[in-house]
Amino acid sequence: MTAVVWDGTGQRKFEAGVDHGVLYLLNSESGEYDSGFAWNGLTTVKEQPGGAAPNPSYADNIKYLNLLSTETYSGTIEAWTYPDEWGVCDGTAAPVAGVVVGQQTRQTFGLCYRSKIGNDISSDAGFKLHLVYGALAAASERDFATINDNPSSVQFSWAFECSPVPMTNMKPTCQLTIDSTKVNAGALTDLMDLLYGTEGTDPSLPMPDDVLALFSGTVTVTAEPAVPTMTADVITIPAVTGVIYSIDGVDVDAGAQPAITQNTVVHARPAQGYIFPDPSVDEWFFQHT
Repeated sequence: MTAVVWDGTGQRKFEAGVDHGVLYLLNSESGEYDSGFAWNGLTTVKEQPGGAAPNPSYADNIKYLNLLSTETYSGTIEAWTYPDEWGVCDGTAAPVAGVVVGQQTRQTFGLCYRSKIGNDISSDAGFKLHLVYGALAAASERDFATINDNPSSVQFSWAFECSPVPMTNMKPTCQLTIDSTKVNAGALTDLMDLLYGTEGTDPSLPMPDDVLALFSGTVTVTAEPAVPTMTADVITIPAVTGVIYSIDGVDVDAGAQPAITQNTVVHARPAQGYIFPDPSVDEWFFQHT
């Protein structure tokens, strides 16, 4: 057993930003999201889960049980612009090029976007892919204002509600999140090739079961990181496959290090495609003698 450590090197994590937005249209015949379009100018994707509210029941003069309401998933998209293909999701049609008709049937869509992961060592330590399914956009306001001495372009905003899609051996879901720092690099590349397309393949949004199949069994669990040792102020870093060691935030190779001249912290983190069985055992303190 080890003591709890707060704010260890590399553990002060944060998420920031939104980019790499892709809109996917649902093929009503196949039930698949088999066409994807880059969404430029994406500024915000606000996730708004709801439901899951406790509904207590009382008996015998006590709270007898507590049932949760069904959880829902909705959100808001904000952007400076949008792909032309968004029109069918926003209730418009273009029977003639350049002529747009409103109040038409709204089409279900999927969405993919990315947020960055950073920490105290690097502001670009990885990213998360967010996949959204079964979304339907609501009608939204648009404000067109006169150009004055403080002009700004129109920022568009749409609220959306999602209907969950099925998953094997799990409850239906509207959303998946993939953490690049924890999954297998090869499987992640395969997924991004599907999401963004390749020279010979159109972009598509795979269903949740297909995404899980890509990553099933691909994460390598390492043995517990070996403990570094120190003799006469010389720290020796062990060689362990899948483990990256750093000293005071700087990655180091295995073997004896230069003698320390002050108290020093050695930190271990999993290489991409690996995880630690016990993430809490990843930092060691060495006192200069």
